[in-house]
Amino acid sequence: MNAFTGNKIIYIKLFLVSLFFGGTFVAGRVMAASIPPLTSAFLRFLLASFFLILFIFKKYGKFPRINFQQFLLIIALGLTGVVGYSFFLFSGLKFITASRASMIISLNPAVITILSILIFKDKFTKFKFTGIILSLTGALIVISQGNLQVILQGNIGWGELFILGCVVCWSSFTVLGKIIVKDLKPIIAITYACLTGTLILILPAYQEGILQNIMQYSIEIWLSVFVLGFLGSALAFTWFYEGVDKIGPSRTAIFINFVPIFATLMAILILHEKLSPSLIIGAIFVVSGVYLTNYQAKNIKIEKAKEINVRA
Repeated sequence: MNAFTGNKIIYIKLFLVSLFFGGTFVAGRVMAASIPPLTSAFLRFLLASFFLILFIFKKYGKFPRINFQQFLLIIALGLTGVVGYSFFLFSGLKFITASRASMIISLNPAVITILSILIFKDKFTKFKFTGIILSLTGALIVISQGNLQVILQGNIGWGELFILGCVVCWSSFTVLGKIIVKDLKPIIAITYACLTGTLILILPAYQEGILQNIMQYSIEIWLSVFVLGFLGSALAFTWFYEGVDKIGPSRTAIFINFVPIFATLMAILILHEKLSPSLIIGAIFVVSGVYLTNYQAKNIKIEKAKEINVRA
């Protein structure tokens, strides 16, 4: 297989990754309407952990040992990226549509960029600044449904607040992940995090009555678990980091731009959600902001190259 053919396959996989990520909002909406949030999270990551373990053993043969500091970071990853994110996601999807939720969660790159600047002293460029402003503007339009006075008056609904909680959890998860991936491969760190989060969720899922109700779940719920656990977690994470390895993080991150678009299209086609003017306008701002924010790595390289040339 030549390099061109190999990269072509990677691009197809990454396109499917964005489709799978988008599908998680639709599947999450289906589950949120029928079963409690922590039970939904447990089922998702139990399945995801199973397949991730299979992928790890197939590729590496074993799990690497971790030290105490890494263990603490893994627990933090499980609490933020698995338990916290899932609780807020499934709780939020009880109140608002999948399409609106996906647009709000698209704030992640902007928030992660801000945290990286504050914590890791990343360079603050005009591309980052523009991307952050566009993303925030788009999210505000979506949250307020086109009436920004709603936000000024503090009349934000529970659904929007829960989804904003997702943004906080995932951004924290990503920042913590930047620390641990210095010693562990990303896919291994994520697998450890999924396992940890699943173990933490056992008791809450039991208290929500999973043992009494599991036999009553419909085929739609089990299909949603498959979409969330296998396609949207195990397979998507594996292919995403395969893309990072093969074509680099900046090119791979560009595919994140398609996630809210796919989520909205599937929500309209499958859940029959309506496409409001505020959602369209907000989506344009959000996707544009995500695009600029995800291009930061490439732009930094260009700027560094210019600095080197000037010095030379």
